[in-house]
Amino acid sequence: MSRNNNQRSKPHGDVGSESIGALPNPLDFISPTEYVELPSKGKGYPSGHPLHDQETIEIKFMTAKEEDILSSRALLKKGIAIERLIESVICNKNIVANELLVGDRNAILIATRTSAYGNIYSTKVTCPNCATVTPCDFDLNTAIIYDGKGLEEYNIQITTKGLFKVVLPITKFEVEFRLLRGQDEIDMIKKSQKLSKNKVSEENITDQFRKFVVSVNGYGERSVIDHVAPKLPAQDSMFLRGAYKKCSPDIKISNDFTCPSCGNEQELEVPFGADFFWPNR
Repeated sequence: MSRNNNQRSKPHGDVGSESIGALPNPLDFISPTEYVELPSKGKGYPSGHPLHDQETIEIKFMTAKEEDILSSRALLKKGIAIERLIESVICNKNIVANELLVGDRNAILIATRTSAYGNIYSTKVTCPNCATVTPCDFDLNTAIIYDGKGLEEYNIQITTKGLFKVVLPITKFEVEFRLLRGQDEIDMIKKSQKLSKNKVSEENITDQFRKFVVSVNGYGERSVIDHVAPKLPAQDSMFLRGAYKKCSPDIKISNDFTCPSCGNEQELEVPFGADFFWPNR
C-alpha cells in the first residue's frame, strides 16, 4: 500500500487554532499526519524541486474542511476539486498539486481516502457489454505500486532536469521527454470531453506525444515536435510509448469483474475523481 505508517510524524496542522477572546480554544487540537510512499521515488522532478529524490511526502489527515472542498459545486463544476483537496492535505506548501506526477498524485488520493473513510471503496459499475449496474467493492490496501524500474531495457537516460532521453530504433532520433503531471491529465480530459461533445475524432497517441516530448534531436520548438509526432514510423511510435510507460511510476487498484447478467469478464480500475471519496453522493 502507498502509506508508510512507521514514519508517522508528530501532529501537524492548524485545525481548531482560533481563540475565544483572549483565551485558547478549549477544544483546540492538531490534525495528525502521515508519510505517503511516492511511486516515483522523487525521480522525474528537477533538481531543486521539493520532491527531487524524495521517496515520501507528508500529508495531514482529511477533515471537514476537505469535505467542504469536495462538496463545493463551484469547484466540482470547474473540475478542480481534487487539486484543491491535494493542496489542502499536503504539509509542504511549496509543492504545487498540479505539478505532481500523476502516479504520485494518485498515491496521495488513495492514502487520503483510506485514512478518512477506511480501505473499502464501495461503488457501482456498469457492464460495457449489457449495461447492467452491479455493486462492486475495492480494497484500497491491495494497491500495487509500479516505481518505474527497468530503464535499461530501452537504454533510457535520466537528466538532472528530471527528463528522460531515448534513441528511437528506426529514425535514430534522440527524443527527450518528461512524465505527465496532474495538470496535463486535466487538460487531456477536458480536450477529450470537448472533442466528444463536438463529435470530433481524437488523436490520442499523437496528442500524448505532444504533451510529453520535450525535444527531438535537440529541437524543442513546438512546431518541430508537432511536425514529427504524427509522422513517426509505427515501430518508433511503439518504442517511444513503451519507453514512456517503463519510466512512468503509478499506483493501481483493480478488481476482476464478471457481470452477473451476461457473464462478461474484465479488469476494472478505480477512477480517481470526486466520486472516489463519496461514490454514493
